Amino acid sequence: MLTDRYGLAVSTIASTARDAYIEGCDLLLTVYPGAAAAFERAIAADAGFALAHIAHARARQLAGDIPAMRDSLAAAQALSDGLPARELSHIEVFRLLFSGQGAAALTAIRAHLETWPRDALVLSLAANQGGLIGMSGLSGREQNLAAFLGQLAPHYDGDWWFDAHYGMALSEVGEHEAARPRIERSVTQYKRNAYAAHAFAHHCYETGERDAAIAFMREWLPNYDRGGGLFGHLNWHLALFELQTGDAEPGFRLYTDVFSSDDYGGAAHTRLADSVSFLWRSELAGHPRDHARWRKIQDFAREKFPRPGMSLADWHVALAYAAAGDDAALETWVQAMEDLARAGRYPSGPTVPAVARAFAAFQREDYATVIDTIAPMLAERERIGGSRAQVDLVEFTLLRAYLCVGRMDDARGLLEGRRPGPTRIPVAGLESLH
Repeated sequence: MLTDRYGLAVSTIASTARDAYIEGCDLLLTVYPGAAAAFERAIAADAGFALAHIAHARARQLAGDIPAMRDSLAAAQALSDGLPARELSHIEVFRLLFSGQGAAALTAIRAHLETWPRDALVLSLAANQGGLIGMSGLSGREQNLAAFLGQLAPHYDGDWWFDAHYGMALSEVGEHEAARPRIERSVTQYKRNAYAAHAFAHHCYETGERDAAIAFMREWLPNYDRGGGLFGHLNWHLALFELQTGDAEPGFRLYTDVFSSDDYGGAAHTRLADSVSFLWRSELAGHPRDHARWRKIQDFAREKFPRPGMSLADWHVALAYAAAGDDAALETWVQAMEDLARAGRYPSGPTVPAVARAFAAFQREDYATVIDTIAPMLAERERIGGSRAQVDLVEFTLLRAYLCVGRMDDARGLLEGRRPGPTRIPVAGLESLH
């Protein structure tokens, strides 16, 4: 019986199909382009290879090709008769994911991994901050993710893919000494690993190593294909580090040329979040507003996100409407989120609507409302979705509001209470605290 890279049996007798499947899985796991083509080669070598069909469905989903995803899912399901239990369970996990049943998919993932802990493609659905745990909207999601991966760590000893994810999860909960060797080992063992580069960027953000991050990203990014799913997002990270130097121009060049460009190759919600957050951060740092950029990203938000339902995207949509001054669109958006929350169909509850109203208040310079809205929910801010680097935008907005109304003691208290690590905060007026 042939096996995958993690030693799990696969239902094909064609070594060419198995090899192409392994290649496709590695491309998916490292967020490199070419996975779909690799799975198509696997299917060409063995049309009855169900795992290749379901992996192809995942690749097409990530590319935003939903009709192709459905076709590949149907092909995998049609081949299910007689498959081993692992492969049946593997396909079912993806079926639940593709049908939008996130909570059920996560339950199925946990059950699946109890029996087959080295099924990395299944684990990948919940292994990072953008996965089913990270985007759950629940309190404690950061610690839950680190604990989830910690339980699986003995099964992945020395694995470069797992080390990148576990290292980042540890970094997000402040365990930097445990995180760093895993991330560095991952980068060293397999350089063509966009997620390892991503983990390194986050680790440097959390430890305040701005210059090391800039040097690393400038060296690593030229070797990454522009069509890679994390190409735009990694350039956003570089832009944030450039913004920390006090010079926004390199960041705005990356904004225009890469992470908000029309040929952006990543997920729509990532382009939205990165574009909106960089513009807002630049303004918090004291740089002038670019109205044309805001109008363009508002149009993008309206086209790609006609209704709320994904918290990370939702609060960035709200911020785009607020900054563009579209009060009617913002109010409609917030009310729709509040309706979902009241119906028990919005996992993050009232946190995202609260943040949205705070952004609107900031836009109209009602800083007292900003403070009264954000300060009480700050302890729950992880529920809005995203990494700590992304969620910092809310805290920076509160900090700027304190400074705008002269509440210096509150600003100092906010800074003193922040997690250790990120020390360079690009918010105008901080010099007045010294």
